[in-house]
Amino acid sequence: MKYLVKDPYFPQCPIRNVLSHIADKWSLLVIYELNKEEKMRFGILKKQIPDISQKMLTSTLRTLEMDGYVFRKAYAEVPPRVEYMLTERAKSLLPIIEQLIDWASHNMSAIMRDRQRFIVW
Repeated sequence: MKYLVKDPYFPQCPIRNVLSHIADKWSLLVIYELNKEEKMRFGILKKQIPDISQKMLTSTLRTLEMDGYVFRKAYAEVPPRVEYMLTERAKSLLPIIEQLIDWASHNMSAIMRDRQRFIVW
């Protein structure tokens, strides 16, 4: 399967397959933003995350849908209308995402100070 992560050292480790999809650059942010509304259209979501490309947002939403975090509802209208909603699985992940955001907020200054030590002028 294309979306199955195969680790040569730990081929039977299921956690790598799960984390590889939600611990990428965009997935947690997309889930977090989708939580702000009951349902959200692609264009609105794109405005909420302006630095994500359309292609990457599409790919991220497909992966999240495939893994059961996002439900996609397409309406048979002209022009087509598509809405995205979080599933219960994604909603169960939100407290963890919020804890991670809280942790990052509390540690950001110290992390930035530590990074400065490695910047070579």
